Amino acid sequence: MKRIYILSAIIVIIGITAGISFFVIRDISAKVPDDISLITMHGEEYTFAESEKRLKLVEFMYTHCPDICPTTTLKMNMLKKDLEKAGVYGKNIQFLTITIDPYRDTPNKMMTYMDTFDIEDDGNWLLLTGDRNNIKKDQQEIQELANTFQFQYRDPGDGFYVHSTFVFLIDENNKFIKKFPMGEDFNKDEIFNKIMAEI
Repeated sequence: MKRIYILSAIIVIIGITAGISFFVIRDISAKVPDDISLITMHGEEYTFAESEKRLKLVEFMYTHCPDICPTTTLKMNMLKKDLEKAGVYGKNIQFLTITIDPYRDTPNKMMTYMDTFDIEDDGNWLLLTGDRNNIKKDQQEIQELANTFQFQYRDPGDGFYVHSTFVFLIDENNKFIKKFPMGEDFNKDEIFNKIMAEI
């Protein structure tokens, strides 16, 4: 009987270890597909394969979000100021804010969002959305991009999305480095330290 308990415990431990390993390996190997192409708040094409060789902090959001998205954007702006003081913002890292609601979040709406949160339009913080002429294709590409990092979202029918709550740090080749909580749990000091360690 004791042998059965020991064997069962070993099987459970192996199962848990395998499960954890799967998720760790999945995250470590995550990379943005090269063919994903969206448009900026200025209506200009942005292709990940041709993006600048800098670290990127990626935020998924939508402008109608009542709480966690605006809180995250505010805290990212505070992080940006710390990175500017360290002399690395724009040089070694840029921010990407990607809407999960490209139908409503037009380039003009994204510009308004920038103004609302006092985001400097200096090319180092890009807001990305879909092209109105290819909206279905771009919605699929945003979904593919989110899936790369296991960022889940859906519209339950009222326009207020249910979504994951992480931002993602990716390297110069658009490969996953680490994820961090959004909203009130966004720890700008922790993210700052990780960015500085990667530079």
